[in-house]
Amino acid sequence: MTVKARLKKVDSIRALRHRNFRVLYPASVLSNTGTWAQRIAQDWLVLQLTHSPLALGVVTALQFAPTLVFSTVGGLLADRFDKRKLLFLSNAASGLIALLLGLLVISGSVEIWHVYVLAFGLGIFSAIDAPVRQTFNSELVPVADVPNAITLNSINFNIGRLIGPGISGLLISAFGTGPSFLINGLSYVTMLFALGSVRKSDLNIEPRSKVKVKLKASIEYLGTRKDLQFIILLVFMAATFGMNFQIFNALMATDVFHMGATEFGGLGTFLAIGSLTGALLSSRLERYRTPMYIALGMSLFGLALAVLSFSPNFGVYSVLLPIGGFMAIMSFIAANTYVQTTTEPAMRGRVIGIYMMVMMGGTPIGSPLIGWVSEVFGIRIAILGCGLITGLVSVSVLLILAKTRKIHKQY
Repeated sequence: MTVKARLKKVDSIRALRHRNFRVLYPASVLSNTGTWAQRIAQDWLVLQLTHSPLALGVVTALQFAPTLVFSTVGGLLADRFDKRKLLFLSNAASGLIALLLGLLVISGSVEIWHVYVLAFGLGIFSAIDAPVRQTFNSELVPVADVPNAITLNSINFNIGRLIGPGISGLLISAFGTGPSFLINGLSYVTMLFALGSVRKSDLNIEPRSKVKVKLKASIEYLGTRKDLQFIILLVFMAATFGMNFQIFNALMATDVFHMGATEFGGLGTFLAIGSLTGALLSSRLERYRTPMYIALGMSLFGLALAVLSFSPNFGVYSVLLPIGGFMAIMSFIAANTYVQTTTEPAMRGRVIGIYMMVMMGGTPIGSPLIGWVSEVFGIRIAILGCGLITGLVSVSVLLILAKTRKIHKQY
């Protein structure tokens, strides 16, 4: 390997040079693996209890509904308090919820309302956790390495997505859904130990303003940033209608292809192959994280979904699925990085809180709608509709940005 190649390789993982980031990284891999194992188990459990696509949409909506309120709360907290302590509390609470659901399943006393309530509770802490976790990157590494930290965290997330569903599918086939929830609960313990090992003296903490932190200021700030408005619109549409693979895969596996839990878990792994590939490639394409390229990526993501809906059999669906994951993760990494790196530091937590609210908050709208459309017209129509909506909105934004760029030479 040449010196130039070695330097390029090191540059693509440069955030790992910082101790605090290295300490948290493997713990995050375990935690993400457990989270994806639980997601697969939760979807399968709902279908076992109800045999209803609508119920699957409802539980997904309940898990993400708290984002509409608590993501902005998390953003406010991130700008005001110690992020490490906030993450400790959110991870501890999430772990307890996962363990409780696992014990209910193993004891044979679980009912659908238990799943609804605990999914909602998990959603509250996840909504608070997300903006705090995102903005914690700016404290773990220097500003210049934040884009690389975001990319590596996405790779981390997709390693969990690659491993978790497959493990969960095998566990469900052998022992039922209970062990997947227990594994997730225990995975949070490693995260708590890692957070406790972070050196506060090594954190890049910027002096907090003594002015009272207000959400209104971040809304006014976004009002002056047309570029961020376009990004938020793209993310909302793609997340609300496009990023519903857990519903798509569950219903395609069971209702269309008549497969079992192992194959369902396998679809999550196939999706993760594409997502992980996209995340790895994204680490070398940081200069393309602009509104124009984000809109182009979202357009291709919508097209991939539309094509996916026509899959004639399980094999073709499995092969096409990574393409959708690839386009989605490339676009979302670019959007996340652009928002974090172009937002003023004093506003970052609140803006990311709004960004996460938009990204996850559309799920309570989209999931029940997708569940209803799937129940009435079939899952293929639902996937096709989601692909067309995502693609058409993204193409429209792309055309507007192209015209704006031609006139003002920006984006």
